[in-house]
Amino acid sequence: MASAAEQLARNLSFSTFSKAKDLQQRILFTLGALLVYRLGTFIPIPGIDPDAFAATFDQAQQGILGMFNMFAGGAVERMAIFALNLIPYITASIVIQVLATTIPTLEQLKKEGEQGRRKMNQYTRYLAVAFCAVQAYGIAVGLEASDGVVTDPGWFFRLSTVITLVGGTMFLMWLGEQVTARGVGNGISLIIFAGIVASLPTAVVQTLELSQTGALPGFMAFLLLVLGVVVIGVIVFFERAQRRLLIQYPKRQQGNRMFGGDTSHLPLKLNTSGVIPVIFASSLLLLPATFASFAASGQAPGWLTFTTALLGRGQPLYLFLYGALIVFFAFFYTSIVFNPTETADNLKRSGGFIPGIRPGERTAQHIDYVLTRITVIGAIYLMIVALIPEVLLSSLNVSAFLGGTSLLIMVTVTLDTVSQVQSHLIAQQYEGLVKKQRLGGRRR
Repeated sequence: MASAAEQLARNLSFSTFSKAKDLQQRILFTLGALLVYRLGTFIPIPGIDPDAFAATFDQAQQGILGMFNMFAGGAVERMAIFALNLIPYITASIVIQVLATTIPTLEQLKKEGEQGRRKMNQYTRYLAVAFCAVQAYGIAVGLEASDGVVTDPGWFFRLSTVITLVGGTMFLMWLGEQVTARGVGNGISLIIFAGIVASLPTAVVQTLELSQTGALPGFMAFLLLVLGVVVIGVIVFFERAQRRLLIQYPKRQQGNRMFGGDTSHLPLKLNTSGVIPVIFASSLLLLPATFASFAASGQAPGWLTFTTALLGRGQPLYLFLYGALIVFFAFFYTSIVFNPTETADNLKRSGGFIPGIRPGERTAQHIDYVLTRITVIGAIYLMIVALIPEVLLSSLNVSAFLGGTSLLIMVTVTLDTVSQVQSHLIAQQYEGLVKKQRLGGRRR
């Protein structure tokens, strides 16, 4: 039998949306914030020759810079103020979360609720500024090493580049937090999503042009279309897949009436970590590879050029590290967002239990056992979706915007945002039902 929430979700309609004024304001705020972000990706940093940089970028866009450009929403090919995007912030979040599992002080902050979370976010911002400053300086030096890109090389250009890129990333951090708090969906994910979606039509047009000129056989273009549809279907299936654990509640008697005896389910998502492992893995790979790519464009030592080639798009070392990091972060992030011990304690306090499993520690062990095994499937799914299209597209020299990573981010963020919109609409319907009941009670 469907629950009350499921019944309300089925009855959602346009009239329900038209009455949800708060949701409409949230959606408009989100769209406005994403529009501001897109405008910033077209403002170049001062002191560079756009034509000279475009020529330099064209020579390397099929490599690691193409992947970085995808996450930056096309800002890298224009060397815009948002060229670093949110990659330094994501990297800082990874470092802080890893340190929180090893440093007792940070581990204690995680247990202090909202106040501890704010302190952790503050440390993350400080570390993001440091990462961003180092990376911005490396980009400035790399740009100076490229012939004709910088109009007036020197310390003034380096300082202005660092200030501009750091300021752009800090603004995006603030904008993402505002979208999360006052908009719909996760602000960080939506910013990356907006960049990929905005550049997707250009990637499709470029692929069609390759097909028309004969550089890409027509059969392969059709195969890419079929592959894209299949990948989207696989992503939707796995993102909605759940392992439901049966929960029973014992019967209890109060006076002459019997209460309880109900059953419910504890849903465990097959991919609990969502799209985070792919974003984290890409961030850790893109930063050193991009710095090496810029540095290798000048008079770089042989080992740096060799390393840059190994970390190129579609290269075995890049694919191996990418897949390994995806699997690692799938398990790591799942352990952060889902605590079996806490879930077992909550079930015990509410009187619920898993049939055949003793409440308490045994229940926590059973939940952890099931969660670990479905996370293995989820991690393999993420790795396959991210790597197999990447191998094919890199061998055909097709834009990275058409790869499995971009499709995974787009579909996952869309499903998450739609789910939040439905939650707001269901809450709106609940409020309407409560008001009707109150009015009915007063009339009586």
